[in-house]
Amino acid sequence: MGKTSTAKYANGVVNINGAEKASHYKKGNTVYSNFNMNDTEKKIYDYSQNSFLENLPNINVFSADTQRGLQNQLNAYTQNGLETINNYYTPMLSNLKNDIASRFGNFDNSAFMDNLSSIESNRAKAMSSLAQDVLAKQNELYNDELTRRYNYLNFLNNVQKQSTADALSYMQLAGSNSASGTEYNKYAAAQRSAQNQSYANTASSLLASTGNPYGIAAAAAIQYGSQYL
Repeated sequence: MGKTSTAKYANGVVNINGAEKASHYKKGNTVYSNFNMNDTEKKIYDYSQNSFLENLPNINVFSADTQRGLQNQLNAYTQNGLETINNYYTPMLSNLKNDIASRFGNFDNSAFMDNLSSIESNRAKAMSSLAQDVLAKQNELYNDELTRRYNYLNFLNNVQKQSTADALSYMQLAGSNSASGTEYNKYAAAQRSAQNQSYANTASSLLASTGNPYGIAAAAAIQYGSQYL
C-alpha cells in the first residue's frame, strides 16, 4: 500500500520593511501569536500605561500647589472685577461731589443724598453680582482642571487601546497567513495521498496479472517507489 501523506501546520509571519512584525506558530500542542514592538512603539506603550497608572489615583485630588494656582487665578479674576467696578463708579461719585460743591457749596442737601444713594445702590448690586461671578468662576476653574485631567487620562487610554488594536491586527494577519499555508499543506497532502493510492491500485492490478512475469516485478517497483512519495 502507498504511504499516507499528512498535512503539516504552517507558521505565519508578517514582515514590514524587512523586519518581522508578527508571527503565528505552533509549538507542541499550543498555538502562539506574537507581536514585535520596535523601540519607539514600546516607549509609547510603556509611557501611556505608566502615566495612566500614576495619574489615576489622584484624578480627583488637588494638591496644595494646584489649589494655590487655582486660587491665584480666582484672586486675579476678583481683583479685575473690583477694578472694573471702581473705575466705573469712582469717577461718577467724584463728578457728583464736584457738581454739588460748585452748585450748592456743600454736600448737605437732598439732591446730593438722592444721587449718592442711587450710585451706592447700583455699586452694591455690582459688588453682589461680582461675588456671584467669583463663585461661578471658582467652579469653572475647578471643573476645567478636572476636565483637563480626565481628557489626559482618556488620551493615554486611547494610546494604549490603539497599540493593542495594532498588535491584534498584525497577529490576526499572521494567523491568516498560517491558516492559508496550512490549507495549502492539506491540499498538497491530499494530492499526494491520491497519487499514492493510484500507485497502489496500479500495483494491485499488476500483481493480479500472474501470467505476466514482468507484472510482478513492475508491481514491486511501484510499491517500493510509492513509499517515498
